[in-house]
Amino acid sequence: MDIGLVCDQCSTLSAMGTPRCVRCGSSLALEEETRVGTPALRAPAPADPTASQPCVECGELVPPNHRFCGGCGARVDAVRPRPAPAAPAEKGTRRTMFFGAMQAARAKLTLIRGDGLDGVSFTLAGEEHLAGRVDCPILFPDDPFLSPVHANFFYRDGKLVVRDEGSANGVFVRIAGQVDLPLGNRFLVGEQMLEVELVPAIDEGAIEDGTYFFASPRRGGDLRIVQRLRGGDTGFTYGALGATIRIGREGNDIDFPDDPFISGHHAHLAWDGAHLTLTDLGSKNGTFLRITHERTLVHGDYVFMGQQLLRVEIV
Repeated sequence: MDIGLVCDQCSTLSAMGTPRCVRCGSSLALEEETRVGTPALRAPAPADPTASQPCVECGELVPPNHRFCGGCGARVDAVRPRPAPAAPAEKGTRRTMFFGAMQAARAKLTLIRGDGLDGVSFTLAGEEHLAGRVDCPILFPDDPFLSPVHANFFYRDGKLVVRDEGSANGVFVRIAGQVDLPLGNRFLVGEQMLEVELVPAIDEGAIEDGTYFFASPRRGGDLRIVQRLRGGDTGFTYGALGATIRIGREGNDIDFPDDPFISGHHAHLAWDGAHLTLTDLGSKNGTFLRITHERTLVHGDYVFMGQQLLRVEIV
């Protein structure tokens, strides 16, 4: 077993009797040697560029080859050596150390695994926290449906906000009850990506020689629901006959009997001729609406992007 003194500042072990830390120069004695009642001061040794340095945002030690702080996600250019400790006001006074990153954090994101249990958590202790597939503090390098920089989680007026950073596949937030659904916006029920469009007006008159086009009779209704498939293809199209369209696994206007993530009666759409609303019917896995630019988040919200489901927890 090695015997020595452990530095309070950088946790480096030094030999017994060493007055100052060999790495950061901090005092290893409980009290400094004094002259005429004044604590003796000595210039600290320069910081070792190959050693871990504390993050100025949360105090977490950051290895020299890391680009982001592991505690709060701050970029490496925000990391600099901690200033030398100030002289104590009285003989024997010691500095109070920072308790931990979670003291400064206002929220965190918890990854929900495929089995429904909690996975890794991301502490949001900085001001901005980028999420994506490449070079982001909230990183999912193996998710091919995430853009390199997909979203940003940041604080505004004391509230947590998520912003879509121009991603290819969007950011979705779980709705609670009834919300407005802009025409052309996409939403998720189970594994189904759906979009609502207005049925365009079509002239059913005769062609140039006076002959009318013969086909199935046109159904009434102003809306149609379009299924969007992976790769950009279009799946089925459902022409709505009434003002309400119910979606689920069985016994609805639109059924997905083979989707295990959809409830029996999952969600419904309502159209009054001017406004479209989307309502979750108490489904087990929720209904998710794609945000158009950014969205303020509250405790208990769920955010879906790529193939990642994240729960928002306000500390």
